[in-house]
Amino acid sequence: MSAAVPETHSPAVRSAIHKIFRRVVPLFFVMFVANYMDRVNLGFAQDELRADVGLSAAAFGLGAGVFFIAYALFEVPSNMLMERFGAKVWLTRIMISWGVVATAMAFVDSAGMFYALRFLLGVAEAGFFPAVIYYFSRWLPDSHRGRATSIFLMGSGTATVIVGPISGALLEMHGVWGHSGWQWMFFIEGVFSVVLGFVVYRFLDSGVEEATWLTREEKAGLVEVIAAEQEARGTAHARVSRWKLLADPQILLFLWIYFAINVALYAVTFWLPSIVDDIGGLSAFQVGLLTSVPWLCAIVAVYVSGRISDRIGKRRPILVGLLLLGGCGTLLAVFVSPWAGLGALCLAAMGFKPASPIFWTIPQSYLDARAAAPGIALVNSIGNLGGFVAPTAFGVIEDTTGSTKGGLVGLTVVGFLAALSVLLVRGGGRNDRVRTRPAKSPAAQAPPASEASPGAARAMPPAQGPATA
Repeated sequence: MSAAVPETHSPAVRSAIHKIFRRVVPLFFVMFVANYMDRVNLGFAQDELRADVGLSAAAFGLGAGVFFIAYALFEVPSNMLMERFGAKVWLTRIMISWGVVATAMAFVDSAGMFYALRFLLGVAEAGFFPAVIYYFSRWLPDSHRGRATSIFLMGSGTATVIVGPISGALLEMHGVWGHSGWQWMFFIEGVFSVVLGFVVYRFLDSGVEEATWLTREEKAGLVEVIAAEQEARGTAHARVSRWKLLADPQILLFLWIYFAINVALYAVTFWLPSIVDDIGGLSAFQVGLLTSVPWLCAIVAVYVSGRISDRIGKRRPILVGLLLLGGCGTLLAVFVSPWAGLGALCLAAMGFKPASPIFWTIPQSYLDARAAAPGIALVNSIGNLGGFVAPTAFGVIEDTTGSTKGGLVGLTVVGFLAALSVLLVRGGGRNDRVRTRPAKSPAAQAPPASEASPGAARAMPPAQGPATA
């Protein structure tokens, strides 16, 4: 942390932070659970949906992946609109609209409708992740953003744990009132997100000044600390073109590494239910229970790796180790029995899932304040296209070979190459920040702030959102 901001905060600031962790952070955690559930529950409906609609494995994979095309295209406009309407209104809009589209998935009756709704789901969700990360940057000091972001990101892991049993149970409603189990699953889980969206609107505040549950002293102290940190980082209002950033070899490395992480993570996410089902003799509910095991292990790994990363401040070795662990897990799953393969996929989930929050600390330490917003938006939007490639490629491989083993081998290669690429990256230590051009003001010459923990927006300029370029 910069010398301009004391390591030990005042009692008012500490009290405000405690309140934020009790009220705001849990709210975003639950939102991310619902977000991730509506995004990945498709994997559990795969067999029934494909049979009823007449989808091949390749068509299913394409539909699963087209979500990420829309997400990448609309992420920047979404975050620009958040600046205009405020976090409270815009995050509520995101949640309710994705819930409506997720509910509409219950009425899919053709491949074209399947593709259209998956695309619309990406449009609806676009901007959610960077908006939350930016929200943390305006509410919490550097010293606590890492912990808050780790808790928030654990929401996706929690979703993958609970979505299995819940989706499995809903799939067993097949035939109730003449509807298939997959229709009930999409409808009920989508409606839950819509209802939660109205709850979010009731409890969420756009800015610290609007929080009636903070005292005047707590508001003033929190605003002062965050403003001082922004000043110490040499914050400037000039915007950096995202396309100019593409000329930076380090940014290109960030793009590739995050793309690879998403390829591995979403391939495991979408196809894990199918792989577990290969065990044979399992009901839909039992498949759901077993698919939750790898993600339960991943939740623990996310929390532990985040704490260790915060404590030692060495991000790259941890990220390399996680990617190698994930690659070894997918490789082992190819050569062992289905039951042992489930254990191997636990290792894969424990490697690939924590890799994402650890990765985000490295671009933050490399980019200066003026380049952070467009740079992070660029890496996030293009890197998320790995979510398109993963299920699409897996579907083609299964249609061609009749097995997912080729895809698992491919994930091993991707994981190992990404681990090697991390060794070429600058950033990821407490003193690794590289700035574009120093600002002229004395404040801009202050020492860089110490690195926050997993999160994608610790160096955001106060006047712009995480995806404006």
